[in-house]
Amino acid sequence: MSRPRTTGGFDGAWEQELARPGSSAHGRDGAPDGSAHQTNGRHATTQSTATAQQPATQSTATQWTVSEVAETAERVVATVEQVLVGKTAVVRTAVLTLLAGGHLLLEDVPGVGKTALAKALARAVDSSVSRIQFTPDLMPSDVTGVSIYDRQNGEFEFQPGPVFANLLVADEINRASPKTQSALLECMEEQQVTVDGHTYQLAEPFMVLATQNPVEMEGTYPLPEAQRDRFTTRVSLGYPSAEAELMMIDTHSGHDAVGQLVPACSAAEVSRMIDAVRDVHVSAELRRYVVTLVSATRTSPLVRLGASPRATLHVVRAARAHAAMAGRAHVLPDDVIAVAEPVLAHRLLLSGEAVAARRDAAAVVQEIVGRTPVPRGGPAPRAAR
Repeated sequence: MSRPRTTGGFDGAWEQELARPGSSAHGRDGAPDGSAHQTNGRHATTQSTATAQQPATQSTATQWTVSEVAETAERVVATVEQVLVGKTAVVRTAVLTLLAGGHLLLEDVPGVGKTALAKALARAVDSSVSRIQFTPDLMPSDVTGVSIYDRQNGEFEFQPGPVFANLLVADEINRASPKTQSALLECMEEQQVTVDGHTYQLAEPFMVLATQNPVEMEGTYPLPEAQRDRFTTRVSLGYPSAEAELMMIDTHSGHDAVGQLVPACSAAEVSRMIDAVRDVHVSAELRRYVVTLVSATRTSPLVRLGASPRATLHVVRAARAHAAMAGRAHVLPDDVIAVAEPVLAHRLLLSGEAVAARRDAAAVVQEIVGRTPVPRGGPAPRAAR
């Protein structure tokens, strides 16, 4: 089912919507501040890598505009596409998730570029990055860190784990036990780690990019619903076209493509872009539309477990990021429709009827979007401030 296009007849009415600083429509979703740490993981973790932070090009005292966000986001997309050829939609979703302050689940067969996408994105935003190879013997402390007794001063000293970085690449996350997977729950939701009764703030920005292979199921532990619900979006890369694969040979055969990338922005600039995205205006009509859309997943006969209230918040945040990447300071219905599938599909558990009919979650989301009435315009324009 094709998605309804909503901007054609009434885009002008929505573009009359002006942001109101401080209004409840903005609903800033703040995150605690933190600083990045570079650590070496234990067991299956690999050495963290980082690039030097570049000085910000804009003043930290001024709020970024959506046009600046859109321009910088396009540079980041173009930088990542130097490594991941022919996957513009996937790259844009990854950048959108970063600007929404969320986490990304990359689900696909081996060898299509999941880890390359994660490493290229980290390089493009010039941020510290840690990579953990999840295996069955990995322990929670290998992710979060551990307190070690120091005999000289007679105290326990906390040794940060690889989670203390701007971007955490969790490779094949479903190969670790549920006990280890749960070590990321607090990190992803509250951007902090609690070890031995002490709470440590994570870096700002912080993003988890997890990969998993949905085909090979031996020796894996499927992510529980609570874990999947913390991922803002899920994408599948798929195989490249013949032309893209030919370009990939030229790009990757002679040198380290990721290592030669020139960062498009710094981690500090990403934080300011995230702040600007949180100020993108969402009208009351669109907020009701999002609630109606998510609620429909809970009543559909094709769905056994629908999307959570957290999913509602993630749809709004992703729609704000989608609008900002388009250079708009307000959200349109098309922004909500564009992010509905990557935000909602991985959270749904389908009913036996849907499974018997060989329906997938993405198709069910598209069907729900297609039958949910779309708001037809906004209220009277407000005076600009």
